[in-house]
Formats: sequence, structure tokens, C-alpha cells
Amino acid sequence: MSLTRQLWLAVALVMAMAFGGTLLISTVAARNHFVQQLYVKNVDNATMLALSISQMQKDPVTIELLLAAQFDAGHYRLIRLVDPAGKPIVERRNDAPVEGVPDLFISLLPMDVEPGLAHVQDGWNQYGTLTVESHTEYAYVQLWETTLRLIGWFAAAAVFVGLIGSLLLRVILRPLKAVVEQAEAIGARRFVTQPEPRTIEFRQLVRSMNTLSGRVQQMLAEEAGRVEQLRQQAQVDPLTGLRNRETFIASLEDALAREDLGAAGVLTLLRINDLAELNRAIGRESTDKILCRVAERLTDASGGHAARWIVARLNASDFAVMAPGELDAGAVARRLSEHADLAFDRAGNDERRAVRTGSTTYHRGESRATVLARADGALAQAEQTDAAMVTSAPTEDSALALPTDLTGWRAALDRAMKNDGVQLGQFPVKGSDGRVLHHEAPVRLKLGDQWQPAARFLAWVTRLGLMPQLDRMVIESALRRIDDQRSGAGVSVIVSAESVCDPAFVQSLVQRLGSSPQQAKRLWLEVPEYGALRHLQEFRAFCRAIKPLGCMLGLKHAGPQVSRMGELHDLGLDYLKIEGAIVQSAREGHGHEAFLRSLCTIAHTMGLMTIAAGITQDTDQRALVGLGVDGFTGPAVSAGP
Repeated sequence: MSLTRQLWLAVALVMAMAFGGTLLISTVAARNHFVQQLYVKNVDNATMLALSISQMQKDPVTIELLLAAQFDAGHYRLIRLVDPAGKPIVERRNDAPVEGVPDLFISLLPMDVEPGLAHVQDGWNQYGTLTVESHTEYAYVQLWETTLRLIGWFAAAAVFVGLIGSLLLRVILRPLKAVVEQAEAIGARRFVTQPEPRTIEFRQLVRSMNTLSGRVQQMLAEEAGRVEQLRQQAQVDPLTGLRNRETFIASLEDALAREDLGAAGVLTLLRINDLAELNRAIGRESTDKILCRVAERLTDASGGHAARWIVARLNASDFAVMAPGELDAGAVARRLSEHADLAFDRAGNDERRAVRTGSTTYHRGESRATVLARADGALAQAEQTDAAMVTSAPTEDSALALPTDLTGWRAALDRAMKNDGVQLGQFPVKGSDGRVLHHEAPVRLKLGDQWQPAARFLAWVTRLGLMPQLDRMVIESALRRIDDQRSGAGVSVIVSAESVCDPAFVQSLVQRLGSSPQQAKRLWLEVPEYGALRHLQEFRAFCRAIKPLGCMLGLKHAGPQVSRMGELHDLGLDYLKIEGAIVQSAREGHGHEAFLRSLCTIAHTMGLMTIAAGITQDTDQRALVGLGVDGFTGPAVSAGP
């Protein structure tokens, strides 16, 4: 079928749909308006006539003449006066059919107008009841004429749009061959291969674009580089290359609201003592070099961990490190302090200054102010003690009867997974149209007598190498939930990087999902971005094995490593769940909106849906839709309308 014919068919279909909807709405609205106006006229005329009759002598002949004159002068279907017993005194009726309007039109749009009723008084006594009902002929005639005019306008508009579209189409198709040749010449980009359409004019173009499918990685790498520049401008300290204070605070708030490995860990504050004196002694340029070396050392100390450590510069002399999944605040603080001191050792003894360090653990549900206050207190104690530059301020969690050592946790976790199994939470993820896309299902384990969130035990599960076993149980529970809920939205669960790298886990997952194809289509699997990119080859093999089974695959906490987005072009991912810290920063402004918008753009270029996590305010959703976000999840997102 030629494109011109398809255009005419599309115009006819669109105009027919638009006409049908508009005609129906406008006609019904006009009918309702006429009904309302006729009812008001009935009531007003009945009241006026009843008042006139009440003030005159009750001579039957005079009353009949008055009502007859009113009936002949107006456009009424019925005027009737009855006495209190219901016996007619005067009645005038016009039952003539409506002329000039099809009967079908009248039957489809009936005008059921309530008559006007009024009481006629004779002194203190009731003389009778007056009923006035206007004729609907003029209303139907006017409504029918309006409908005909609408049909005529829409028909003319359809012809006009079709003619203009045909002319534009001829102009567009004229240079089609040159566009194809140009597309073949710029072989620096890669797009997903698409089947050739039946449209004759576009078949050659699509065939040529398919030859460029091997170039998409370069294009995405360039786009990711530009987005990375925006991230650097909005989130990075210009001197050290670390995260700035605003971004770090947003990351801390996001961590305290999460339920995965990042929801518990260690927060460490580091302060270079007497930075102003150092600046006066050696100059600003040398001081800046020392600050950069401190940043490098802290970054080196944060590498090689299961969860991504977040390093930031809070102000001139203060640094902060958030270590998700870590349990020993003192050990983390000592490690960071030792690495920071190496920056001064390399500069010589004259530049050496003590780095004061304060550290504390944090857990899901705590407030940002509480955690920062504990860390500040620990740092203040370190500054008061010359000998001890590391001070740990542990959280008080005596209400939870949880193990404290590796042996105890192994026994508790084995017992929980064997005896009680796992329990899944349920939090909705909604699209920009309000439809529930799926439900997040964070894992719970029964430790002691209570079901505990993942933040309480995931660090120990990781340390004991039990993540593949736990992930199997989580996926099995998710499939059972999907099976119990035969219809509705899907269920999303997190698959750890440890499980992605375990061939036995991947093989067992393929077999399990292959045996439940219907449930697999409603299962959403999410891998944390840090773990996926850290083990990219294993993640690539995981995607290739799982994607043919119909699952939805996505990245959790996506965005911090946007510069590597181009490496994901051929994995068949379906969506990104953008890190809550990025969403919070975009809400605060300061240039973060441009980064989020660009991140969504590059995701859409790859055919990925973007879902914003950590939504805490209803007003966020409208603003985020304008930035390109397709879905939302967080405390402010409910499953209801």
C-alpha cells in the first residue's frame, strides 16, 4: 500500500474519531442546555401565570381566555389548570410532531423536560394547580441544524487536511533517495534493526538505516559524555572531582529511605585540621593540590566493595564518605584516615597536618539530621583529642535482639531462610498516566520474633555469601504472588550482582522461568547499576539468558555512572529506575534538572523507560513528567487513583 493511500486512510480515521467524539460531546451538551433552558422557561411561565390568576377574579371564562391567549402567544405543548381535587378547569394542548427533524435523531436525543408547576390562590384558599410545558420543536430544529453544520465543517476540514498532507508528502518523498544516500554515508551511529515496512516509499530508507545498526554504541557514548558533563556541573565539586554537598545530602536521604544493601552502613566525616593556616603557609595552589590528593586517597580507599561508596567534599576542609553495607564504623574510619594522611606524607613533613575523623553507623528509617548530628559529635570528640583522630559513635539499637557477630548471624540467617522463608513487601510503581506498572517487592526475613527489612541483614547475607540462595527464594516468592494474582500489574525484585555472577544461579533461574512462561512475563528483575557495570560481562550474559523468557529487565539506582550508558546498548534492557538522590536534587534545582532531563533523553534513545525513585511529594510527579520521566515510585506514590 502506498504512503499516500495510507495518509488518506489515516486522515479519514483520525477525523472520523475526532468528529465522532466532538459531535457527541457538543450535541449532548447542547441538548442538555436546551433541556435546562426549557425547564427554566416552564417554571418562570407557570409562576407568572399562577400569580396573575391569583390576583384576578376567579371567573372561569376570564381565566380560560387568559390561558388561551398565553398558549397562542407562546410556544407550548401543554397548559393545564386543575382544581385541588385534580379535576381539569382549563387545558390547552399541542401534540403536533416535530417537523424538519429525522425521527431517529429525536429518538437518540430525547428531551425529557420537566413541566413547570405553580399553585393558584383564591385568597387564603388554593384555587388550583397550574402546569406549563413548553414545546420542544424549536429546540430540536436548532439542535439538528447545529449538527448539520458541524458535519459540514468536519468534512471540509478532513478534505483540506488530506490535500495539505498529500502535498507535504510529495515534498518529503522527493528527496528520499538523497536522504538514504546520506544515511549510508554517516556510518558513525548505530540503531536497533527494524523490519522493513510494507510502505513502498520507506522500504529503501529502513533497509539503509538497518545497515547502520552496528554504530549505535558510538552514538550513545557521545550522548553519555554530554550527559556526564551536565552531571559534573551539577553534582561534582570543581576542585576535587568528588560529589558536592547538595548531592551528598540527597544521597544520604535516599539511603535512609531505601530497603536494600545501601539502607545501612557507615557515615564518616573527615576534617583537615587548620586548613586556613596551611593555606597561609604554603599558598592556595599548593593547598589545592593537597586537597586533590586527599580526594584521590579517599576514592582509592572506597574502591573494591560490594556496594558503591560515596565520597564528597562538604566544604573547604570537610570531606564525607558514605559506606553502604559496612558494619564496623571504627574500621572504616581508620581506613579512611590512614589513606587521607598519605596525601600529606607525599607532600613532605612541612605540609603534614592531622586529619580528624568522626564516624557513625546509620540505618533505614533514621532522619538525616540524627545521623549527621552523631557524625558531627564524633568529629568534635576527635578534634578535642590530639592522640585519637578516629572516634566511632555507634547507633543505639538495643530494642532489636539481633546477632552481633558472624557466627550468630550465620545461624540466624540459616534458621530464618530454612524455617520461615521470606516475606515480600509491596509498593506500587505508577506510570505518568496513573496506571500501576508493577509493584516493588522488597525482601523481609524473620529474625527473632519480627520480620526485618532488608537493610537489617543484607550486609551480613553478602558477607556470608548467601545472596544467590536468598535471591532464589525471593524470585520464587514473587512467582507465587504473580500466580495467586492471575491478573494485574507485575512484581519487581532485585537480583544482586553476586547472583548475576553465579552461573549456577543463572542456570537455575532460566529453568525456573522457562517452566512458568506466563508468570515470567509479569516478573520485573532489577540489578543495581553499580554491580551491573562492575561485572559487565557477567551482566551481559545474564541479560542474554533471561531476556528471551519474557521478563522485564532494568537497572536499579541508575544515573551515577551515566558515562557508561553506551555500554548497555545491546543488552535488551527495558527500564531504568533513577536513583532517588538524583530525583531529590532535581527537585531542589541548581542545574540538576538539566542532568535528569538529559539522562531521560539518552534512556529514551535506547528505548528504555525511566522511573524516578524516592518520590516524597505529590507535586514532584508533574514536574518530573516535564523532564521526561515515565514512571514514579516512593512514599508519595499510592496504588489508588
